[in-house]
Amino acid sequence: MSTEPRINDRIRVPEVRLVGPSGEQVGIVPLAKALELAQEYDLDLVEVAATARPPVCKLMDYGKFKYESAMKAREARKNQAHTVIKEMKLRPKIDPHDYDTKKGHVVRFLKQGDKVKITIMFRGREQSRPELGFRLLQRLADDVQELGFVESSPKQDGRNMIMVLGPHKKKTEAMAEARALADARKAERLGRTPGSDAAPADDAETDAEIDVVTEVQDAPAEAEAPEADAPVEQPAAPQGA
Repeated sequence: MSTEPRINDRIRVPEVRLVGPSGEQVGIVPLAKALELAQEYDLDLVEVAATARPPVCKLMDYGKFKYESAMKAREARKNQAHTVIKEMKLRPKIDPHDYDTKKGHVVRFLKQGDKVKITIMFRGREQSRPELGFRLLQRLADDVQELGFVESSPKQDGRNMIMVLGPHKKKTEAMAEARALADARKAERLGRTPGSDAAPADDAETDAEIDVVTEVQDAPAEAEAPEADAPVEQPAAPQGA
């Protein structure tokens, strides 16, 4: 079923409540009179309230109206915030350098206004030491507390332990800041001398072990963390800086 309003000769009622081109109320007039006024103003007669009795019609430039409506809808979609949940996977005995790399990804996601699901993966005998994963999650939450908060407390999920961090900054705010930064960089590039139009290099980071998650289950309340320090072993070199 078409959602397009009826216009001009497609309007099939004996009389209409007419609204002028500037929004003024003309009153109830015969359809023929309304069409005559539309031709006189070189505008369209558009039915804007078909269920009213009599239907409400307005004199307007329908082509211009459709164009402006499409532009408004496009701008609304552009500014629409789609919050996604990123996932970062870590091992309980993660190397300090690898930890810093993964923490950098989490910081970047939170700055973008996205949630981050942190997954600690246990293997073998590590499954008997869940406190290692808990302490690591607590450490990460403390390190990024200026940018995010613990939205879902650490919980055991099979061989994994999961925690969800939420950003302090709203997605729309992060998008606005990103656009402002992009505009500033563009203005800087345009202000460069000819022959020096190379854009400043953005930080290139490889999203190692990063996924997008659509939903996260609610987590139980936080447990108390043991005081013992986690042992450290040297894993393979990190995948992404």
